[in-house]
Amino acid sequence: MTSHDHSDSHPPRQPFWQRYIFSTDHKVIGVQYALTSMVFMFAGFMLMVLMRWQLAYPGTPLPFIGHLLTSEARFSPPGVMLPEFYNSLGAMHGTVMIFLGVVPFAVGAFANYLVPLQIGAPDMAFPRLNMASYWVYFLGGVIFLGSFFLPDGAARAGWTSYPPLSIIETPGQTFWLAGMFMVIVSSLLGSVNILVTIIQLRAPGLTFMRLPFFVWGQFITAFLLLLAFPPLQAAAVMQLMDRLLHTSFFIPSGLYINSAPLEVSGGGSVLLYQHLFWFLAHPEVYVLILPAMGIVAEIVANNTRKPLWGYRSMVYSAIFLGFMSFVVWAHHMYLTGMGTTISTFFQTTTMIISVPSIVILTALVISLWGGSIRFNTPMLFALAFLPMFAIGGLTGLPLGLAAADIHLHDTYYVIGHFHYVVAPGTIFALFAGVYFWFPKVTGRQMNELLGKIHFWPSLLFMNGIFFPMLIQGLHGVNRRLYDGGAFYANNQEVLFLNKAMTHSAFALAVVQLPFIFNLFWSIWFGKKVGDNPWDATTIEWSAPSPPVGHGNFVTTPVAHRGPYEYSVAGAARDFTPQFEPERV
Repeated sequence: MTSHDHSDSHPPRQPFWQRYIFSTDHKVIGVQYALTSMVFMFAGFMLMVLMRWQLAYPGTPLPFIGHLLTSEARFSPPGVMLPEFYNSLGAMHGTVMIFLGVVPFAVGAFANYLVPLQIGAPDMAFPRLNMASYWVYFLGGVIFLGSFFLPDGAARAGWTSYPPLSIIETPGQTFWLAGMFMVIVSSLLGSVNILVTIIQLRAPGLTFMRLPFFVWGQFITAFLLLLAFPPLQAAAVMQLMDRLLHTSFFIPSGLYINSAPLEVSGGGSVLLYQHLFWFLAHPEVYVLILPAMGIVAEIVANNTRKPLWGYRSMVYSAIFLGFMSFVVWAHHMYLTGMGTTISTFFQTTTMIISVPSIVILTALVISLWGGSIRFNTPMLFALAFLPMFAIGGLTGLPLGLAAADIHLHDTYYVIGHFHYVVAPGTIFALFAGVYFWFPKVTGRQMNELLGKIHFWPSLLFMNGIFFPMLIQGLHGVNRRLYDGGAFYANNQEVLFLNKAMTHSAFALAVVQLPFIFNLFWSIWFGKKVGDNPWDATTIEWSAPSPPVGHGNFVTTPVAHRGPYEYSVAGAARDFTPQFEPERV
């Protein structure tokens, strides 16, 4: 492959709808994913805020909007939330944040925009497939949120959608299953595209061990999506058939509803659904974490002005992490009555899978040692990721042991553990990535002062929400008490934390305003920067900012060295980019 000028190969200028709406350019699709997933994350966050009000002030009308909801069937006349609506909020908050928010942001947005640029490719391997993956995802999201407007409301069988409750649920559950089917199709299309792009379209000289760790994270994530989502897709189809065609894949015999027998053929297995769901849902955790680790690795290397410590060990650990994620799923099912032999197997694999995560986290921490650290906004979010993810990982170890899980299962401890991994963990990494690559997308830099105003309160209030959950969970407070446990006989001494968590949630919502303002203000008025404002070494910084057309690069880049050649002895500068030839 030889260097050539793309300027003469640009197609004629396309109409607006083709350039920005139904575009096949991976950069436009990446931005579409980013903006759409942020809107969905905002919607999911607002569902959580409503839940937190109910938990802190059960039986109290919602502030500001309660009087507008007196005619709603899901509220009692003063505007007080009913248990059924609370259950819908719980089910849809988890669904929207994971499947419509964090995963599409981490993979759909970051992978689509950056993977071709980091490997020196002109576009994704299958541009039309890429466009289809976004629009199928968007349609799935509309179906999910549209279910709130049904007469009986959205699904309320939990974000896991366990049968038999999900089979006899309201029509909103059918919408949930249809939306999930669409989101899974989108993920499968996108993961195939990412895999083929990385394997086939790397720049000359860019061997696998010269790939940035971010690309490795997306590469392994794509494999996880491709292999883990089909079981849940099959489960969604079978559950739809149970609901609409009266089959009994997941419906056992002898069920009664309101003292009347359920007229179905029976013979199904509720545990079969749990196996299919968790075979996806545990690899899904690493679908969240691996892209986040990749983002943090890029930012740590750049802002310490040092190569990543143990790059190869990080890569091998990420590969092992991906493999092991498929053999730990049943640690979510200890309470289903599995025998001691099989529970011992899953306890063992759960302990083993913690090792590669620790290796990667340790390598990132050691990379800080002796570095000339620049404490800019991307680096602050990346640094915060390290202890937040560590707390999430450490709190997960007791849940991997059957004896401890008997006490902690279905308590707020589980909620606190998972959210430490996803919220101050993964979402902080996503914020870091937005601040870091914003100059590449727009040619402008986000405001540093506003970025730090966004970071410090977010760090405080994130912990204000989730750390008290660990305390409540250790006291045995159940995660599904719609009144926050106010009428529960036990654990009254820790229920005052509900108010503290709710106030932290409201404050966290407020401190996102500087980020939203900064994001859109900087698009037009941010400080203009050059093509490589961070003095970075990976290939995407050789492209213009923003990159040109479908070709991305003025000339085809060539990789001459590894991705993190910082502070090389004898070099004229403290960074030696991959794309610069050796100087004679």
